Amino acid sequence: SMKETILLFHVPDKEKLLKIEMALFPLHVRLKHVKEEEYHQPLGVLAGIKDAVPAEGNYAGTALPDTMIVFAFFDDNCLNQALAALKKSGAGPLPYKAVLTPTNQFWTAHECFAELKREHEAMTP
Repeated sequence: SMKETILLFHVPDKEKLLKIEMALFPLHVRLKHVKEEEYHQPLGVLAGIKDAVPAEGNYAGTALPDTMIVFAFFDDNCLNQALAALKKSGAGPLPYKAVLTPTNQFWTAHECFAELKREHEAMTP
């Protein structure tokens, strides 16, 4: 099976990044820092799904407006551990989190972020 992988998008604050890394380090998961030039690649490609088809060309868009975290190949127990560790990390609120699914594995970073933002706004009164 694929190793638990966390895709980390847009953490410009070095201190926040360190807190996230330290929180996740004991869990022995793979942490991938996604560079902006990879933002046109589908999430499945970034996560390392074997049959995922990479996008052509170069990324010419913008940075994400906020940090986004995508969890790939996690079972519920491991996911709950990771979420609890992040909550305790002191990195502050991280509202934009997703689990890789058969649907969103084809999305780009910005498509996923837009969907999470919609969900977040729908839940926030």
